[in-house]
Amino acid sequence: MLFNVYPLYDIEPVRAQGSYLWDTKGDRYLDLYGGHAVISVGHTHPRYVRALTEQLNRISFYSNSVRISQQEELSEKLGEMSGYPDYALFLCNSGAEANENALKLASFHTGRKNVVAFKKSFHGRTAGAVAATDNPAIVAPVNANDHVTFLPFNDIEAAQAGITDQTCAVIIEGIQGVGGIQVATDEFLQALRRKCDETGAILILDAVQCGYGRSGKFFSHQFSGITPDLISMAKGMGNGFPIGGVLISPKFKASYGLLGTTFGGNHLACTAGIAVLDIMKDENLIENAARMGDYIMDGVRQIGGYKDLRGRGLMIGIEYDFPVETLRNALLFEHRMFTGVAGKNTIRLLPSLALGREEINMFLEALSKEVRVIS
Repeated sequence: MLFNVYPLYDIEPVRAQGSYLWDTKGDRYLDLYGGHAVISVGHTHPRYVRALTEQLNRISFYSNSVRISQQEELSEKLGEMSGYPDYALFLCNSGAEANENALKLASFHTGRKNVVAFKKSFHGRTAGAVAATDNPAIVAPVNANDHVTFLPFNDIEAAQAGITDQTCAVIIEGIQGVGGIQVATDEFLQALRRKCDETGAILILDAVQCGYGRSGKFFSHQFSGITPDLISMAKGMGNGFPIGGVLISPKFKASYGLLGTTFGGNHLACTAGIAVLDIMKDENLIENAARMGDYIMDGVRQIGGYKDLRGRGLMIGIEYDFPVETLRNALLFEHRMFTGVAGKNTIRLLPSLALGREEINMFLEALSKEVRVIS
């Protein structure tokens, strides 16, 4: 039997295409959540499927003890598209691993261990990452976090006082996902960059959910003009194939054995990552995310009835002054639309970057109907 840690909807998707899923009954669902922001270029994109199939027919895996040319191709294309051509890439398997390795690199580099994180943060469930996550319910006794200080999000004064010459790293999501689609202000990120420069602390931007084009720029922190020391990635990086990574500033020096992974950077993962970047570039999906995000938010404003509307691009939070469980269930079971939540009062939208106006109009029509019913 399975270890029962996930509350499950009685829905089993068995086929997917673009922004749609089909279940065992043949019912079609509009996917506005992308499996936690993972589906970046659309389900079963033919170019993505073809690339993985061809690679699988050649070789699917060997370890990092041999040359894997796809790693170099992925790092070069990622550096070019993201605007970080001089940063090195370390490949792993997930967002939590990316944050673990970013924190480890920061500690190696500074010789320090104290970490500054922020209220409502979520950085993963493994030891170092969960220690920097502001959720005591998922922090076990073995995940010691007495070295982590949680500061208020977007509070410049608190950051000025809380980041010191004893701080190893400051880790922050450019847009908090689990925390409710809270957008870090440009002024706050700029203040963190200055304070890290003053104290020698390492600035880590967690772009696991808010990265990879979702915000309308490759990384959401790029709206602020800052340059982090380390950038962690995963989710949309492989469009469903497990892959994560850290972009690493030239200030860090590599050495054999400093970091390592068995599965990270394998042939299939890199092929998936390359296909995603190629599709994003050729189909202008970052620009589409910006346009479609504006279109959704304009539509939600016209509907009204919400308490707050937050986000950038296709990372959107709609907060109401009532619990949204009923609204989410109505969207799912009556209108067959997958959405997410953040906390009890916020609907979270994380669709494919290829989402179109037709799908958005379907969602806005359903949302308008259900908000009127509830209010």
